[in-house]
Amino acid sequence: MRRFILPLYLLLGACVPVSPNEVTTRAATMAESTLPAMKTFAVPRPYAPEASNRDIARDFLDLAFTLESGRGLTKLTRFEGPIRIRVAGSPPPTLPSDLNRVVHRLRTEAQIDIGLSQDRSSQVTVEAVPRSEIRRYLPQAACFVVPNVSSLAEYGKARRTSVVNWSRMDRRERVAVFIPADASPQEVRDCLHEELAQAIGPLNDLYRLPDSVFNDDNVHTVLTGFDMLVLRAYYDPALRNGMSQGEVAQRLPAILARLNPAGERIPSRNISRTPRAWIGAIQTALGPVASDAQRRAAAYEALQIATAMGWQDHRRGFSHYAMGRILQSEDPSAAQRSFLAADKFFAASPRTRLHRAYVASQLAAFAISQNQPDQALEILRPHLDVAARHENAALLSTLMLLRAEALDLGGQVTAGREVRVDSIGWARYGFGPDWAVRAKLREIGSLNPLKGRIGRL
Repeated sequence: MRRFILPLYLLLGACVPVSPNEVTTRAATMAESTLPAMKTFAVPRPYAPEASNRDIARDFLDLAFTLESGRGLTKLTRFEGPIRIRVAGSPPPTLPSDLNRVVHRLRTEAQIDIGLSQDRSSQVTVEAVPRSEIRRYLPQAACFVVPNVSSLAEYGKARRTSVVNWSRMDRRERVAVFIPADASPQEVRDCLHEELAQAIGPLNDLYRLPDSVFNDDNVHTVLTGFDMLVLRAYYDPALRNGMSQGEVAQRLPAILARLNPAGERIPSRNISRTPRAWIGAIQTALGPVASDAQRRAAAYEALQIATAMGWQDHRRGFSHYAMGRILQSEDPSAAQRSFLAADKFFAASPRTRLHRAYVASQLAAFAISQNQPDQALEILRPHLDVAARHENAALLSTLMLLRAEALDLGGQVTAGREVRVDSIGWARYGFGPDWAVRAKLREIGSLNPLKGRIGRL
Protein backbone atom coordinates (compact mmCIF):
# COMPACT_ATOMS: atom_id res chain seq x y z
CA MET A 1 0.00 0.00 0.00
CA ARG A 2 1.50 3.29 -1.07
CA ARG A 3 0.82 5.84 1.65
CA PHE A 4 0.35 9.52 0.87
CA ILE A 5 0.82 10.62 4.47
CA LEU A 6 4.58 11.25 4.41
CA PRO A 7 5.96 14.56 3.22
CA LEU A 8 8.82 13.83 0.86
CA TYR A 9 6.34 13.35 -1.96
CA LEU A 10 4.86 16.79 -1.36
CA LEU A 11 7.85 18.95 -2.29
CA LEU A 12 7.88 21.33 -5.22
CA GLY A 13 9.33 20.77 -8.72
CA ALA A 14 11.97 22.42 -10.95
CA CYS A 15 14.03 21.80 -14.13
CA VAL A 16 17.39 22.46 -15.82
CA PRO A 17 19.23 20.75 -18.70
CA VAL A 18 20.42 17.60 -16.97
CA SER A 19 20.94 14.76 -19.41
CA PRO A 20 20.06 13.71 -22.95
CA ASN A 21 18.18 10.79 -21.38
CA GLU A 22 15.29 13.09 -20.45
CA VAL A 23 13.06 13.92 -23.41
CA THR A 24 9.75 15.57 -24.14
CA THR A 25 7.14 13.31 -25.70
CA ARG A 26 3.97 14.23 -27.56
CA ALA A 27 2.17 11.30 -25.98
CA ALA A 28 2.71 12.81 -22.56
CA THR A 29 0.72 15.97 -23.25
CA MET A 30 -2.68 15.39 -21.69
CA ALA A 31 -5.38 18.00 -21.87
CA GLU A 32 -5.24 21.35 -23.63
CA SER A 33 -2.74 23.58 -21.86
CA THR A 34 -1.08 26.93 -22.37
CA LEU A 35 2.05 25.65 -20.60
CA PRO A 36 5.07 24.05 -22.28
CA ALA A 37 4.72 20.37 -23.20
CA MET A 38 4.99 17.73 -20.51
CA LYS A 39 8.36 16.01 -20.19
CA THR A 40 8.94 12.35 -19.39
CA PHE A 41 11.99 10.23 -18.69
CA ALA A 42 13.41 7.97 -21.35
CA VAL A 43 16.29 5.56 -20.64
CA PRO A 44 16.36 4.23 -17.04
CA ARG A 45 19.62 4.86 -15.16
CA PRO A 46 19.28 2.97 -11.85
CA TYR A 47 22.26 2.64 -9.54
CA ALA A 48 23.54 -0.89 -9.04
CA PRO A 49 22.87 -2.37 -5.58
CA GLU A 50 25.35 -0.96 -3.05
CA ALA A 51 24.87 -3.31 -0.12
CA SER A 52 26.44 -6.46 1.27
CA ASN A 53 24.84 -9.68 0.11
CA ARG A 54 24.58 -10.70 3.76
CA ASP A 55 22.49 -7.59 4.46
CA ILE A 56 20.41 -8.11 1.30
CA ALA A 57 19.65 -11.68 2.37
CA ARG A 58 18.43 -10.46 5.77
CA ASP A 59 16.34 -7.76 4.12
CA PHE A 60 14.92 -10.24 1.60
CA LEU A 61 13.71 -12.53 4.39
CA ASP A 62 12.09 -9.68 6.32
CA LEU A 63 10.41 -8.41 3.15
CA ALA A 64 9.19 -11.80 2.01
CA PHE A 65 8.06 -13.34 5.30
CA THR A 66 6.39 -10.42 7.08
CA LEU A 67 3.38 -8.28 6.22
CA GLU A 68 3.34 -4.51 6.70
CA SER A 69 1.22 -5.05 9.81
CA GLY A 70 4.06 -7.01 11.38
CA ARG A 71 2.32 -10.37 11.05
CA GLY A 72 4.62 -13.18 9.93
CA LEU A 73 4.13 -15.37 6.85
CA THR A 74 4.89 -19.08 6.98
CA LYS A 75 5.65 -19.65 3.32
CA LEU A 76 6.96 -17.97 0.19
CA THR A 77 4.28 -17.23 -2.41
CA ARG A 78 4.78 -16.11 -5.99
CA PHE A 79 3.33 -16.63 -9.44
CA GLU A 80 4.24 -19.76 -11.36
CA GLY A 81 4.76 -19.37 -15.10
CA PRO A 82 4.32 -16.21 -17.20
CA ILE A 83 2.70 -13.17 -15.57
CA ARG A 84 0.35 -11.10 -17.69
CA ILE A 85 -1.05 -7.67 -16.77
CA ARG A 86 -4.44 -6.33 -17.88
CA VAL A 87 -5.48 -2.66 -17.59
CA ALA A 88 -9.06 -1.86 -16.61
CA GLY A 89 -11.12 1.10 -15.44
CA SER A 90 -10.37 4.61 -16.71
CA PRO A 91 -6.58 4.81 -17.16
CA PRO A 92 -5.11 8.31 -17.63
CA PRO A 93 -3.26 9.03 -20.91
CA THR A 94 0.21 8.60 -19.39
CA LEU A 95 -0.46 5.17 -17.86
CA PRO A 96 0.20 2.97 -20.93
CA SER A 97 3.70 4.32 -21.58
CA ASP A 98 4.67 4.25 -17.90
CA LEU A 99 3.32 0.72 -17.54
CA ASN A 100 5.25 -0.39 -20.61
CA ARG A 101 8.46 1.06 -19.17
CA VAL A 102 8.18 -0.67 -15.80
CA VAL A 103 7.21 -3.98 -17.43
CA HIS A 104 10.23 -3.73 -19.72
CA ARG A 105 12.47 -3.12 -16.70
CA LEU A 106 11.00 -6.10 -14.85
CA ARG A 107 11.72 -8.29 -17.89
CA THR A 108 15.25 -7.06 -18.54
CA GLU A 109 16.56 -6.22 -15.05
CA ALA A 110 14.66 -8.68 -12.85
CA GLN A 111 14.51 -11.39 -15.57
CA ILE A 112 10.81 -12.04 -14.89
CA ASP A 113 8.53 -13.41 -17.62
CA ILE A 114 6.00 -10.59 -17.49
CA GLY A 115 4.02 -8.77 -20.18
CA LEU A 116 0.78 -7.01 -21.10
CA SER A 117 -2.49 -8.60 -22.17
CA GLN A 118 -6.19 -7.76 -22.47
CA ASP A 119 -7.23 -11.27 -21.52
CA ARG A 120 -9.58 -11.29 -18.52
CA SER A 121 -7.71 -14.30 -17.19
CA SER A 122 -4.54 -12.24 -16.75
CA GLN A 123 -2.75 -12.80 -13.47
CA VAL A 124 -2.58 -9.09 -12.58
CA THR A 125 -5.29 -6.49 -13.18
CA VAL A 126 -4.40 -2.79 -12.89
CA GLU A 127 -7.66 -0.92 -12.37
CA ALA A 128 -7.66 2.88 -12.54
CA VAL A 129 -10.44 4.30 -10.36
CA PRO A 130 -11.25 7.72 -8.86
CA ARG A 131 -9.10 8.62 -5.87
CA SER A 132 -12.26 8.97 -3.78
CA GLU A 133 -13.03 5.27 -4.36
CA ILE A 134 -9.60 4.25 -3.05
CA ARG A 135 -9.98 6.43 0.04
CA ARG A 136 -13.43 4.97 0.67
CA TYR A 137 -11.72 1.67 1.45
CA LEU A 138 -8.32 2.89 2.73
CA PRO A 139 -8.42 6.59 3.76
CA GLN A 140 -4.64 6.91 4.12
CA ALA A 141 -3.63 5.14 0.91
CA ALA A 142 -2.84 6.53 -2.51
CA CYS A 143 -3.13 3.05 -4.05
CA PHE A 144 -3.10 -0.58 -2.92
CA VAL A 145 -2.89 -4.21 -4.02
CA VAL A 146 -5.20 -7.12 -3.12
CA PRO A 147 -5.00 -10.87 -3.83
CA ASN A 148 -7.67 -13.09 -5.40
CA VAL A 149 -9.80 -10.32 -6.97
CA SER A 150 -9.82 -8.54 -10.33
CA SER A 151 -11.86 -5.40 -9.64
CA LEU A 152 -12.64 -2.91 -6.89
CA ALA A 153 -16.26 -4.07 -6.92
CA GLU A 154 -15.11 -7.64 -6.32
CA TYR A 155 -12.84 -6.45 -3.51
CA GLY A 156 -15.74 -4.58 -1.91
CA LYS A 157 -17.64 -7.86 -1.58
CA ALA A 158 -14.68 -9.89 -0.34
CA ARG A 159 -12.79 -7.34 1.80
CA ARG A 160 -13.83 -8.75 5.18
CA THR A 161 -13.26 -12.39 4.25
CA SER A 162 -10.25 -14.71 4.13
CA VAL A 163 -10.35 -14.55 0.32
CA VAL A 164 -8.20 -11.39 0.36
CA ASN A 165 -5.93 -12.49 3.21
CA TRP A 166 -2.33 -12.74 2.01
CA SER A 167 -1.40 -15.06 4.88
CA ARG A 168 -3.94 -17.68 3.76
CA MET A 169 -2.44 -18.06 0.29
CA ASP A 170 -0.42 -21.04 -0.93
CA ARG A 171 0.48 -19.46 -4.26
CA ARG A 172 -0.40 -16.33 -6.23
CA GLU A 173 -2.88 -16.78 -9.05
CA ARG A 174 -4.83 -13.52 -9.30
CA VAL A 175 -4.00 -10.05 -7.94
CA ALA A 176 -5.51 -6.59 -8.46
CA VAL A 177 -3.71 -3.24 -8.23
CA PHE A 178 -5.89 -0.17 -7.66
CA ILE A 179 -4.46 3.18 -8.73
CA PRO A 180 -5.96 6.70 -8.82
CA ALA A 181 -7.16 7.69 -12.28
CA ASP A 182 -7.30 11.38 -11.33
CA ALA A 183 -3.83 11.82 -9.78
CA SER A 184 -0.77 13.48 -11.30
CA PRO A 185 1.13 11.41 -13.90
CA GLN A 186 4.01 10.90 -11.45
CA GLU A 187 1.76 9.64 -8.67
CA VAL A 188 0.12 7.17 -11.06
CA ARG A 189 3.54 5.93 -12.17
CA ASP A 190 4.81 5.70 -8.59
CA CYS A 191 1.80 3.56 -7.68
CA LEU A 192 2.47 1.29 -10.65
CA HIS A 193 6.04 0.68 -9.55
CA GLU A 194 5.40 0.00 -5.87
CA GLU A 195 2.14 -1.93 -6.16
CA LEU A 196 3.26 -4.07 -9.09
CA ALA A 197 6.42 -4.95 -7.16
CA GLN A 198 4.32 -6.07 -4.20
CA ALA A 199 1.76 -7.80 -6.41
CA ILE A 200 4.43 -10.13 -7.75
CA GLY A 201 7.05 -9.98 -5.00
CA PRO A 202 7.61 -9.14 -1.32
CA LEU A 203 4.68 -7.69 0.61
CA ASN A 204 6.45 -5.85 3.42
CA ASP A 205 7.96 -2.36 3.74
CA LEU A 206 11.06 -1.65 5.84
CA TYR A 207 12.10 1.79 7.02
CA ARG A 208 15.67 0.57 7.35
CA LEU A 209 16.04 0.27 3.55
CA PRO A 210 17.63 3.50 2.25
CA ASP A 211 17.40 2.79 -1.48
CA SER A 212 14.14 0.96 -2.11
CA VAL A 213 10.46 1.50 -2.89
CA PHE A 214 9.81 -1.15 -0.22
CA ASN A 215 9.87 1.65 2.34
CA ASP A 216 6.94 3.71 3.63
CA ASP A 217 8.96 6.95 3.68
CA ASN A 218 8.20 7.24 -0.08
CA VAL A 219 11.59 8.79 -0.84
CA HIS A 220 12.08 6.47 -3.81
CA THR A 221 9.31 6.58 -6.37
CA VAL A 222 10.55 4.12 -9.02
CA LEU A 223 12.06 0.66 -8.63
CA THR A 224 15.75 0.85 -7.75
CA GLY A 225 18.67 -1.42 -8.55
CA PHE A 226 18.26 -2.94 -5.09
CA ASP A 227 14.57 -3.65 -5.77
CA MET A 228 15.29 -5.31 -9.10
CA LEU A 229 17.86 -7.58 -7.47
CA VAL A 230 15.36 -8.57 -4.76
CA LEU A 231 12.71 -9.34 -7.38
CA ARG A 232 15.16 -11.30 -9.52
CA ALA A 233 16.13 -13.38 -6.50
CA TYR A 234 12.44 -13.81 -5.62
CA TYR A 235 11.86 -15.55 -8.96
CA ASP A 236 15.14 -17.43 -9.05
CA PRO A 237 14.71 -21.11 -10.10
CA ALA A 238 16.38 -22.19 -6.86
CA LEU A 239 13.30 -21.01 -4.94
CA ARG A 240 9.76 -22.30 -5.24
CA ASN A 241 6.27 -21.68 -3.94
CA GLY A 242 5.59 -22.89 -0.41
CA MET A 243 9.17 -22.76 0.87
CA SER A 244 9.59 -21.89 4.54
CA GLN A 245 11.76 -19.02 5.72
CA GLY A 246 14.45 -21.45 6.79
CA GLU A 247 14.50 -23.16 3.40
CA VAL A 248 14.77 -19.82 1.59
CA ALA A 249 17.49 -18.65 3.99
CA GLN A 250 19.58 -21.71 3.15
CA ARG A 251 19.50 -20.99 -0.58
CA LEU A 252 19.76 -17.20 -0.61
CA PRO A 253 23.55 -16.86 -0.12
CA ALA A 254 24.31 -18.88 -3.25
CA ILE A 255 21.59 -17.06 -5.23
CA LEU A 256 22.88 -13.61 -4.30
CA ALA A 257 26.52 -14.58 -4.86
CA ARG A 258 25.55 -15.59 -8.40
CA LEU A 259 23.32 -12.60 -9.16
CA ASN A 260 25.31 -9.92 -7.33
CA PRO A 261 29.00 -10.87 -7.06
CA ALA A 262 29.94 -7.31 -6.10
CA GLY A 263 27.88 -7.71 -2.92
CA GLU A 264 30.23 -10.45 -1.73
CA ARG A 265 33.00 -7.86 -1.28
CA ILE A 266 30.95 -5.28 0.65
CA PRO A 267 31.07 -5.58 4.45
CA SER A 268 27.82 -6.11 6.35
CA ARG A 269 26.37 -3.14 8.27
CA ASN A 270 23.98 -5.05 10.56
CA ILE A 271 21.39 -2.25 10.76
CA SER A 272 19.04 -2.76 13.69
CA ARG A 273 15.30 -3.30 13.31
CA THR A 274 13.00 -0.29 13.40
CA PRO A 275 10.77 -0.16 16.50
CA ARG A 276 7.04 0.31 15.95
CA ALA A 277 7.12 3.31 18.31
CA TRP A 278 9.40 5.23 15.93
CA ILE A 279 7.26 4.28 12.92
CA GLY A 280 4.13 5.46 14.69
CA ALA A 281 5.75 8.74 15.74
CA ILE A 282 6.97 9.47 12.21
CA GLN A 283 3.58 8.73 10.70
CA THR A 284 1.85 10.97 13.23
CA ALA A 285 4.38 13.79 12.75
CA LEU A 286 4.07 13.82 8.98
CA GLY A 287 0.52 12.57 8.53
CA PRO A 288 -2.63 14.49 7.56
CA VAL A 289 -4.74 13.87 10.66
CA ALA A 290 -2.89 15.10 13.77
CA SER A 291 -3.02 18.64 15.16
CA ASP A 292 0.07 20.89 15.07
CA ALA A 293 0.77 20.17 18.73
CA GLN A 294 0.47 16.42 18.18
CA ARG A 295 2.77 16.55 15.17
CA ARG A 296 5.39 18.50 17.08
CA ALA A 297 5.27 16.06 20.00
CA ALA A 298 5.49 13.09 17.64
CA ALA A 299 8.47 14.58 15.81
CA TYR A 300 10.30 15.06 19.11
CA GLU A 301 9.46 11.49 20.10
CA ALA A 302 10.81 10.11 16.81
CA LEU A 303 14.04 12.07 17.22
CA GLN A 304 14.42 10.95 20.83
CA ILE A 305 13.96 7.30 19.83
CA ALA A 306 16.45 7.63 16.97
CA THR A 307 19.00 9.22 19.31
CA ALA A 308 18.45 6.67 22.09
CA MET A 309 18.86 3.83 19.59
CA GLY A 310 22.22 5.29 18.60
CA TRP A 311 21.29 5.30 14.93
CA GLN A 312 23.82 6.82 12.55
CA ASP A 313 21.94 5.85 9.38
CA HIS A 314 19.23 7.44 7.23
CA ARG A 315 16.55 6.90 9.89
CA ARG A 316 18.36 9.35 12.17
CA GLY A 317 18.57 11.76 9.23
CA PHE A 318 14.89 11.27 8.47
CA SER A 319 14.02 12.06 12.10
CA HIS A 320 15.86 15.38 11.82
CA TYR A 321 14.18 16.01 8.47
CA ALA A 322 10.75 15.45 10.01
CA MET A 323 11.61 17.86 12.81
CA GLY A 324 12.66 20.46 10.27
CA ARG A 325 9.35 20.14 8.44
CA ILE A 326 7.43 20.63 11.70
CA LEU A 327 9.48 23.65 12.78
CA GLN A 328 9.43 25.50 9.45
CA SER A 329 6.42 27.69 10.10
CA GLU A 330 7.20 28.60 13.71
CA ASP A 331 11.02 28.77 13.80
CA PRO A 332 12.78 28.82 10.40
CA SER A 333 16.25 29.03 11.97
CA ALA A 334 15.63 25.95 14.12
CA ALA A 335 14.23 24.17 11.07
CA GLN A 336 17.39 25.04 9.17
CA ARG A 337 19.51 23.45 11.91
CA SER A 338 17.39 20.31 11.70
CA PHE A 339 17.82 20.12 7.93
CA LEU A 340 21.58 20.56 8.29
CA ALA A 341 21.64 17.73 10.82
CA ALA A 342 19.62 15.56 8.45
CA ASP A 343 22.04 16.28 5.63
CA LYS A 344 24.99 15.25 7.80
CA PHE A 345 23.52 11.78 8.37
CA PHE A 346 22.35 11.39 4.77
CA ALA A 347 25.82 12.34 3.52
CA ALA A 348 27.34 9.32 5.27
CA SER A 349 26.24 6.86 2.56
CA PRO A 350 25.94 6.92 -1.25
CA ARG A 351 22.66 5.00 -0.84
CA THR A 352 21.01 8.21 0.45
CA ARG A 353 21.80 10.50 -2.50
CA LEU A 354 18.10 11.08 -3.12
CA HIS A 355 17.46 11.93 0.54
CA ARG A 356 20.13 14.63 0.29
CA ALA A 357 18.45 16.06 -2.80
CA TYR A 358 15.24 16.53 -0.84
CA VAL A 359 17.10 18.24 1.99
CA ALA A 360 18.94 20.40 -0.54
CA SER A 361 15.60 21.85 -1.67
CA GLN A 362 14.97 23.02 1.89
CA LEU A 363 18.47 24.38 2.43
CA ALA A 364 18.42 26.23 -0.89
CA ALA A 365 14.98 27.67 -0.16
CA PHE A 366 16.29 29.09 3.11
CA ALA A 367 19.37 30.55 1.39
CA ILE A 368 17.17 32.26 -1.21
CA SER A 369 14.92 33.70 1.49
CA GLN A 370 18.05 35.10 3.18
CA ASN A 371 19.23 36.75 -0.07
CA GLN A 372 22.14 34.33 -0.55
CA PRO A 373 21.86 33.31 -4.23
CA ASP A 374 25.43 32.02 -4.62
CA GLN A 375 25.02 29.73 -1.62
CA ALA A 376 21.69 28.44 -3.00
CA LEU A 377 23.24 27.67 -6.39
CA GLU A 378 26.12 25.81 -4.74
CA ILE A 379 23.70 23.76 -2.65
CA LEU A 380 21.57 22.83 -5.66
CA ARG A 381 24.33 22.02 -8.13
CA PRO A 382 25.08 18.36 -7.20
CA HIS A 383 21.46 17.30 -6.83
CA LEU A 384 19.82 18.05 -10.17
CA ASP A 385 21.16 14.97 -11.88
CA VAL A 386 20.35 12.87 -8.80
CA ALA A 387 16.67 13.83 -9.06
CA ALA A 388 16.72 13.13 -12.80
CA ARG A 389 18.44 9.77 -12.40
CA HIS A 390 15.80 8.72 -9.87
CA GLU A 391 13.10 9.90 -12.33
CA ASN A 392 11.49 12.20 -9.79
CA ALA A 393 10.01 14.98 -11.92
CA ALA A 394 8.35 16.72 -8.96
CA LEU A 395 11.65 17.03 -7.13
CA LEU A 396 13.58 17.85 -10.30
CA SER A 397 11.23 20.69 -11.20
CA THR A 398 11.45 21.98 -7.62
CA LEU A 399 15.24 22.10 -7.70
CA MET A 400 15.19 23.83 -11.07
CA LEU A 401 12.65 26.45 -9.99
CA LEU A 402 14.82 27.14 -6.94
CA ARG A 403 17.79 27.51 -9.26
CA ALA A 404 15.81 29.95 -11.38
CA GLU A 405 15.02 32.10 -8.33
CA ALA A 406 18.65 32.03 -7.23
CA LEU A 407 19.76 33.13 -10.70
CA ASP A 408 17.19 35.96 -10.66
CA LEU A 409 18.35 37.03 -7.22
CA GLY A 410 21.97 37.08 -8.42
CA GLY A 411 21.12 39.31 -11.37
CA GLN A 412 21.13 36.55 -14.04
CA VAL A 413 17.53 37.20 -15.04
CA THR A 414 17.70 35.81 -18.59
CA ALA A 415 19.31 32.56 -17.40
CA GLY A 416 16.74 32.31 -14.63
CA ARG A 417 13.87 32.73 -17.08
CA GLU A 418 15.25 29.95 -19.33
CA VAL A 419 15.58 27.54 -16.42
CA ARG A 420 12.08 28.38 -15.18
CA VAL A 421 10.50 27.73 -18.59
CA ASP A 422 12.46 24.50 -18.94
CA SER A 423 11.24 23.32 -15.54
CA ILE A 424 7.56 23.54 -16.38
CA GLY A 425 7.52 20.41 -18.55
CA TRP A 426 8.78 18.39 -15.60
CA ALA A 427 6.36 20.11 -13.23
CA ARG A 428 3.46 19.09 -15.47
CA TYR A 429 4.45 15.44 -15.09
CA GLY A 430 5.23 15.77 -11.39
CA PHE A 431 2.25 17.86 -10.25
CA GLY A 432 -0.36 17.39 -12.96
CA PRO A 433 -2.92 20.07 -13.88
CA ASP A 434 -2.00 23.62 -14.86
CA TRP A 435 -3.39 25.09 -11.64
CA ALA A 436 -1.06 22.89 -9.57
CA VAL A 437 1.95 23.83 -11.69
CA ARG A 438 1.15 27.53 -11.44
CA ALA A 439 0.69 27.22 -7.67
CA LYS A 440 4.21 25.76 -7.38
CA LEU A 441 5.61 28.56 -9.51
CA ARG A 442 4.02 31.13 -7.21
CA GLU A 443 5.09 29.29 -4.07
CA ILE A 444 8.74 29.10 -5.04
CA GLY A 445 8.70 32.62 -6.45
CA SER A 446 7.51 33.90 -3.06
CA LEU A 447 10.83 32.77 -1.52
CA ASN A 448 12.64 35.57 -3.37
CA PRO A 449 12.93 38.55 -0.99
CA LEU A 450 12.98 40.92 -3.98
CA LYS A 451 9.49 39.75 -4.95
CA GLY A 452 7.70 40.58 -1.72
CA ARG A 453 6.36 38.09 0.81
CA ILE A 454 8.81 35.41 1.84
CA GLY A 455 7.39 31.93 1.46
CA ARG A 456 8.60 28.45 2.28
CA LEU A 457 8.67 25.00 0.71
